[in-house]
Amino acid sequence: MSNHPPLKAGERAFNALLLLLSVGVLYEAYQIAGFDLPNSAGAFPILLGVIMIGSMIAILWGQRHHPKPDTRGVLDEARQFIHEHFPLTIVVFSAMAIAYLLLLRPLGFIIATALFLFVSQVYLRRGRFLAALIITAVATGVIYALFKLLFQVYLP
Repeated sequence: MSNHPPLKAGERAFNALLLLLSVGVLYEAYQIAGFDLPNSAGAFPILLGVIMIGSMIAILWGQRHHPKPDTRGVLDEARQFIHEHFPLTIVVFSAMAIAYLLLLRPLGFIIATALFLFVSQVYLRRGRFLAALIITAVATGVIYALFKLLFQVYLP
């Protein structure tokens, strides 16, 4: 019997996905400026991509002797993984974040950010409208002051 703890549901598949994403990071980093010089624009992202790939390979290699999770097949493992890692609050907030990204271009940064902050706070704080409104106004004002006035960055 193995003295290694059993893997959690979906752990090996998730780590394999992270390895694939790490390869994507390395590819995108190489697309920045190649690797002409050690101090080129792509050098640091390439180094991070290599570190990510090496880390994920080491993690997957270390898991090879761990017993499989206590599930009855792939579908049960997927159900258990979703149940443990994607509660309703996370799913709803992720949907709000995606909506925010989609609304950035048509509404602009300030309006989309204020709307996202307000709606997400109302949802996460269970309907505390006045507090959400005040926090949204202050946070949006601070963001605007930092980026537009202090850093003089164009906000879309």
